[in-house]
Amino acid sequence: MRLVVPLQGVAQGRGGLLLGSVIPCALFCFLQLYFKRRRSPSDPPPPSTSSSNQPGMTRHSSLSNLLSRGPLRISSLATSIAKPDDSPYYMGLDKASEDPYNRIANPDGVIQLGLSENRLCFDLIEKWTSENLRDWVMGREGGDLSISGIATYQPYDGTMKLKMAMAGFMSRVIGRDVSYEPSQMVLTSGVTPAIETLCFCLADHGNAFLVPTPYYPRDMKWRTGVELIPVHCRSKDDFVLSISALDQAFNQTRKRETKIRGILLSNPANPVGNLLSREMLEALLKFAEEKNIHIISDEIFAGSIYEEKEFVSIAEVVGSEDVDKNRVHIVYGLSKDLFLPGVRVGMIYSFNENVLAAARKLTRFSSVSAPTQRLLVSMLSDTRFIVEYIQTNKKRIQDMRDLFVAGLEELGIKCTDSRSSLYCWADMRNLIPTYGEKGELELWEKLLNVGKINLTPGSACHCIEPGWFRCCFTTLDKEDVHVVMERIRKVVGSRTSCG
Repeated sequence: MRLVVPLQGVAQGRGGLLLGSVIPCALFCFLQLYFKRRRSPSDPPPPSTSSSNQPGMTRHSSLSNLLSRGPLRISSLATSIAKPDDSPYYMGLDKASEDPYNRIANPDGVIQLGLSENRLCFDLIEKWTSENLRDWVMGREGGDLSISGIATYQPYDGTMKLKMAMAGFMSRVIGRDVSYEPSQMVLTSGVTPAIETLCFCLADHGNAFLVPTPYYPRDMKWRTGVELIPVHCRSKDDFVLSISALDQAFNQTRKRETKIRGILLSNPANPVGNLLSREMLEALLKFAEEKNIHIISDEIFAGSIYEEKEFVSIAEVVGSEDVDKNRVHIVYGLSKDLFLPGVRVGMIYSFNENVLAAARKLTRFSSVSAPTQRLLVSMLSDTRFIVEYIQTNKKRIQDMRDLFVAGLEELGIKCTDSRSSLYCWADMRNLIPTYGEKGELELWEKLLNVGKINLTPGSACHCIEPGWFRCCFTTLDKEDVHVVMERIRKVVGSRTSCG
């Protein structure tokens, strides 16, 4: 007979060897003998767990069962998102990031003109940061060094100090006596999360927003399930939105039994660079009231306007007109006008209290870090720096645009007459081998693989006319503009059938 002796009494007994070990062991042995004698002789022995006593069972049956189940599944949503992105916009970004151009270290690398990033005033940001590191850590008002404002939990939707600083910065950028109420702000980790949060607040899965084309590729559908319906604008109208085109797209979408929840605008427009006039904004507000839908106005490039062009924020129109403010929502961020894409700060500005209440809770998933907020409060509160930066930034953008556009014109490539944002909308229709999306992508691939230049083709922006390209020139130094033009000349000179 096999006896199993437990060690628990040895490990846990407190009455010495007798109480802690011998008595528990003796009791355990007695119980084993008792139950063994009471077992009936006719009772079958317990089945063996050994595979050798089970006929028909293979040694690797558990492995076979495991393999027959197939691969471990993930959600359908994750499966669709994880697929390689076939958009030329993202493919070009990946190619440029794998082999980035550098005038000294990698002169044969890919020149990045597909990323709307403003590097022209990086020296000003770097200078301010180096001079104000102490204020960033301790706070501009001074005081004892403390990490309580950095290490502890902060409001998910942003601190009131940063909201106040953002309100002041936006008023200075937009001008025209437009003021913003900090309590109507919700801060997010970038403008894309801000728009996605508004999609969650304003629409259900399967609903749609109308978006004038061409427009920057947005990933709103991934998590929200919201559709973006293109409202096509054409070159003969300078890609300016019309209410008739908006109404046509609205009616066609409704016929497919898809509910329209709003209009998603970009002002200034990305990628064309157009500005929406006051008259058009008033007409859009009237259209939204008639259709009982919302308006989201993305104004992230509001501070990158030059040559005294008049920018009118929809906040200004709402403040001066007798309209329903509850349907108007503005998004803004610091990645363009202040060249801080890495800090990931965006903002929702809404007049709708229900939207604000929901957005504040949703920012749990896209909040701005406390150190970032402290840094920005210090920077945005430095009025002298902000005024100097805005003026210098506009001047440098204009100078770079003039230089870049002049180079394209020497190659016979014209651009739309826009005086805002960090890019130009270039007309290369006479360079594509065949008129259509296929011909456009052939030219794009040749520019990328032969010329080593990454541009954004119009088809990636849902442009209905093939042959238009977005060129982001603020990623360049002036010395690099000549290199870009020579590479384009190389591609144009090597084409076989381009007209």
